[in-house]
Amino acid sequence: MAPLSVKRVLISESVDPCCKTILKENGIEVTEKQQMTKEELIAEIQNYDGLVVRSATKVTCDVINAGSNLKIIGRAGTGVDNVDVDAATKSGIIVMNTPSGNTISAAELTCALLMSLSRHIPQAVMSMKDGKWDRKKTIGYDPITPLEVSASWGVEQMSLEELWPQCDYITVHTPLMPSTTGLLNDASFAKCKKGVKVVNCARGGIIDEAALLRALESGQCGGAGLDVFVEEPPKDRALVNHPNVISCPHLGASTKEAQARCGRDIALQIVDMVTGKALVGAVNAQVLVSTFSPDSHQWIRLGESMGRVLKACTASKEPYSQVHVTSLGESLKKSSGFLSSAAVVGLLAEGPQKGPNLVNALPLAAETGITVQTDHKDSDEREVCVVEVSVNGSSFTTVGSVQAGVPVLLELNGSVFRQPVPLTGHLLFFKASNSTELLLSVTGVLAAAGVELQSFSASTASSGEQWYCMGISSLLGDIGALKSLAKEAAQLTV
Repeated sequence: MAPLSVKRVLISESVDPCCKTILKENGIEVTEKQQMTKEELIAEIQNYDGLVVRSATKVTCDVINAGSNLKIIGRAGTGVDNVDVDAATKSGIIVMNTPSGNTISAAELTCALLMSLSRHIPQAVMSMKDGKWDRKKTIGYDPITPLEVSASWGVEQMSLEELWPQCDYITVHTPLMPSTTGLLNDASFAKCKKGVKVVNCARGGIIDEAALLRALESGQCGGAGLDVFVEEPPKDRALVNHPNVISCPHLGASTKEAQARCGRDIALQIVDMVTGKALVGAVNAQVLVSTFSPDSHQWIRLGESMGRVLKACTASKEPYSQVHVTSLGESLKKSSGFLSSAAVVGLLAEGPQKGPNLVNALPLAAETGITVQTDHKDSDEREVCVVEVSVNGSSFTTVGSVQAGVPVLLELNGSVFRQPVPLTGHLLFFKASNSTELLLSVTGVLAAAGVELQSFSASTASSGEQWYCMGISSLLGDIGALKSLAKEAAQLTV
């Protein structure tokens, strides 16, 4: 992948100093401005390529739209529910977090709350302060963890329906998203053991707070340890004040070690991405993960260039209805995803201004009604990319490859070029019957416009007509001058 240019980063919250240090050591200018209002952030963000936040900054659609130069939003912590990921994706902005930065600290607090619930430690403290000597206690623990993590720990997996009635204790450790909102609700509490205890050190809203209060009041839930709430700080104090609830003010990641890890991780992730080393922690740019191999940049250029060629050659026939991208060859097995995105980038590009990129290409295609299909086929003979677009019931195809580190066009609409066409610089494509007079006439048009011919390739004849490609010093001011000479003509810069 071509390294992204991130020169200036804004840190809008209190992040461990190591974050700023690492970014500056790698040539990135860093500005720290905390406690900005939404309006102040909107006015400020346009000056930066990157934004680093924790949980207090709300990166809304308005903020993202104001960040005309934003390329990355990094959250120094787990989860991105304070970032409008959909809006960022549509704007082609990478959103990343540090999923392992505060895991240990959150786990520590989870265990602490579990122990406090099981041993009634807060009640025992208050009892002692009241001069009492009450030694009754109960112990039990049965955690819920993600499938891949629990498997690595040797924990038996089962469905939620099987799990609810077996648990003495339930802890949640998921991001807040539509599929996890209200994960513990009236229905799930009803399936649990009488007196089940719950702990939430993840995100407020995973446990339905109204349902939890009803379960506490009925005795179906015997106690709750809460570090997070839907509204923080909570205005409704019913849960906080309940005698069977132990609550903390969102302290799960509030350890020196966790903040240092999160600050270091987000800085290193940004640096790794900028330098083209790796992409870690991204939540909306999985297509980029396989773009960090040494030669992926040239294949991305190829896909985008092929899209641009098809756009130029079908300019009068838009809109597109379908794009079909096929990769051939063992080495391209993991490349079909980014090749599809790159081809769509080329098809949708509108001049040099900020347009589609690999992050937002497919969502933008879907918005415009374009269906994108991706395939891979094994081939021992060659490594090529085939891009086919459907326009008004007709299909147009390009076939390309990377040769000696250079993206080249091999075929256009079924016509095979005798010499691969390097996809670089200013290119003039035209289709016409083969004749000596044709080439003389075309070069005459170029000369009259002050345009130099720099390279030339012709395809094999198809139905008496051939596709030609000329590398030229600059684009023609009026391509209409070729209308009388060629059946079709198009020019572009790649």
